[in-house]
Amino acid sequence: MVPPRKAYGNGHLAFFRGFLRHPALIGSVIPSSRFLERRIIQAAGIAHSRSVVELGPGTGGTTRAILRALPRQAHLLAIEINPDFVNYLKAYPDPRLDVYLGSAEHIRSALETVNHTRPDAVVSGIPFSTMPAEAGRRILREIWCCLAPGGRFVAYQLMQSVAFLEPLLLGDPHVQLELLNVPPLRVYSWQKPA
Repeated sequence: MVPPRKAYGNGHLAFFRGFLRHPALIGSVIPSSRFLERRIIQAAGIAHSRSVVELGPGTGGTTRAILRALPRQAHLLAIEINPDFVNYLKAYPDPRLDVYLGSAEHIRSALETVNHTRPDAVVSGIPFSTMPAEAGRRILREIWCCLAPGGRFVAYQLMQSVAFLEPLLLGDPHVQLELLNVPPLRVYSWQKPA
């Protein structure tokens, strides 16, 4: 087994390289700003969560922000499709973090693999606007199915696609705009009925 690569710096260079290789999977040239991270943490209720799933963590900027806000006994499962980013994330030294290589469509099997409970929050940075609509709908159905009652789903997006993929299942989102990010992004949030 090959040991994970050591993570150097803040991950911006690795993130940019990943964008150049797979722009449709990443959706932005640079990682999220601290202002966007704060808005996501608040919208997802991370400070009161026991189990959190992050979809598309990239090199872990938002991952680190989630871990800073996450209670000590809580757990974070990061699901990433890019193997280079997975290696980068695995080098992060926090026992609360589990990293899973795979698609967001496999969120349930990822949770089973690491023995996580149903998440109180799912945070997604994956660009729903660049994937086929049916794939986006499958991901949203999987998220909603595994989310704990009263749990929150938060997606930060450039485009509005995520809001229109499964409106009958998710309902209307609460939408906030974070201008202090490049590019400015919308933060969509839904709460599953308790």
